[in-house]
Amino acid sequence: MLSILACGSLFFPGLFYGLRKVLKSTFTHWNDADVVAVSERLVSSVHASLATVSGLVVVNTCQNVMTDRHWLVDSFVLFGAPYMLYDISAMYLTHYHQHRLGTSAAHQNHSLQTVKAFLRKEPLLVLHHMALLLVFMPIVLFFRRGLGDFFIACFWMTEFSTPFVSLGKILIQLGLENSKLHWINGVMVLASFFTCRILLFPYMYWRYGRQFNIPLHSVPFHLPLHCNVGNLSILAPQVYWFILLVKKACRLYLRKGKAQGLKTE
Repeated sequence: MLSILACGSLFFPGLFYGLRKVLKSTFTHWNDADVVAVSERLVSSVHASLATVSGLVVVNTCQNVMTDRHWLVDSFVLFGAPYMLYDISAMYLTHYHQHRLGTSAAHQNHSLQTVKAFLRKEPLLVLHHMALLLVFMPIVLFFRRGLGDFFIACFWMTEFSTPFVSLGKILIQLGLENSKLHWINGVMVLASFFTCRILLFPYMYWRYGRQFNIPLHSVPFHLPLHCNVGNLSILAPQVYWFILLVKKACRLYLRKGKAQGLKTE
């Protein structure tokens, strides 16, 4: 257990450090804020890819959605736990370097003020990461009595959209926001987000219903109330974020259409 935690503690910060070195030497015109932001997004994509692949392996292995076990579940939870603390630190560094660009030299050091500003800017992400670390991890490792590896793996697959979100931000940073690649990536963001963060929930209910010969529409009535409430509390922000993504995509599409219209006049 400790060895897996140690591997995660070394892997994610080490990858972040290595990417910063490579990007700084490759893109010499980038400032520290650019380098740190892209490094953070690349590491986030690596973590998301590992989570997605692990989830797919476990989901395709577990025939019984309640009792089948897979060694990857506990192992990846331990390996990924240090990522949560690392990512909070990396997000803070991104905020700090971006903050430095717009402040005087007298206010360019780390301080309680910059930490507070970061927490005010990213309260939900920090809360999300700490909840996964302090609530989700102990439940998975110690309190679920060996049940539900399938469902934990399903939640890992929600990370499938993260690399596309990160790629979109990187393309903007590279000045490619008007490229065809950015447009295609935007479509992939919407498709992957809707599939793996929203449709995933009816899929889990369907698999449970198929396991116990229960119609899909009746599955919620056969589950404990706290299971339905928990799923709804996770699904609700996903729907909210998806609506925001669709609105943003519509604005970008209309803006691009207007710009092309002006060019043809």
